[in-house]
Amino acid sequence: MRAVVQLTDNASVTVDDQEIAAAGTGLTVFLGVGQEDTELDANYLAEKIVNLRIFPDEAGKMNLSLKDIKGELLVVSQFTLYGDCRKGRRPSFDTAAPPRAAIALYEYFVTLCRDMGVSVACGKFQAEMIVRLTNHGPVTMLLDSKRLF
Repeated sequence: MRAVVQLTDNASVTVDDQEIAAAGTGLTVFLGVGQEDTELDANYLAEKIVNLRIFPDEAGKMNLSLKDIKGELLVVSQFTLYGDCRKGRRPSFDTAAPPRAAIALYEYFVTLCRDMGVSVACGKFQAEMIVRLTNHGPVTMLLDSKRLF
């Protein structure tokens, strides 16, 4: 699984001109599921993201986690994180998981985060979404459950 994690002051998702999800101070996570991903990948990323110490402490040092600040999480599915642009001009999505497998792991990831005590809002799987966010810092982290980066 791959994730783009952004420290955000606020974030929201709109589908068909209706806001369907919103989160305050916390993290916005764009989550992609690969063909070979399993629950172990979701376990790794959920634990990593919820406990990632990227929020500033009173000294301004990145030292606090989402759980520490009691922040909110917005999770948006994004299969394009598995877009391979190395060859040609149109991305290949051959390594992205098919929708049925991807939604199962996406929902499992969301459940794990909620079970860790985090308030989680979600985008709509396979929908065309408008995502609005205020990235604070800016702080953006790239995570891969296979630890490729």
